[in-house]
Amino acid sequence: MLQSDVHVLDELLGPKLIFTNHLGKIMTKKDDLEAHQSGMLSIEVLTLTELQVQVIGEVAIVTAQAHLVGSYAGNKSEADFRFTRVWAFSETWRVIVAHSTLVT
Repeated sequence: MLQSDVHVLDELLGPKLIFTNHLGKIMTKKDDLEAHQSGMLSIEVLTLTELQVQVIGEVAIVTAQAHLVGSYAGNKSEADFRFTRVWAFSETWRVIVAHSTLVT
């Protein structure tokens, strides 16, 4: 994410990813990759805290708080977010559901 490496992200994101971003918009894998590739989303600093992982069979639920510095759609931002990622194992681990919330 920090390098907006769409090749690595393409491997990590499931083909039918459902991502609810901090603005409440539902995004697909294609949307997320395009945001990184186009520069619409740029992350300069990502500091994770409160990381929790629960593995249940072939599913892992990851939650964390993150301090982010970067920009979205040309708007500079520095804020704290909570993230949830649901990973599923099918040949390899991939994110199938993601959610981010702005912490106020």
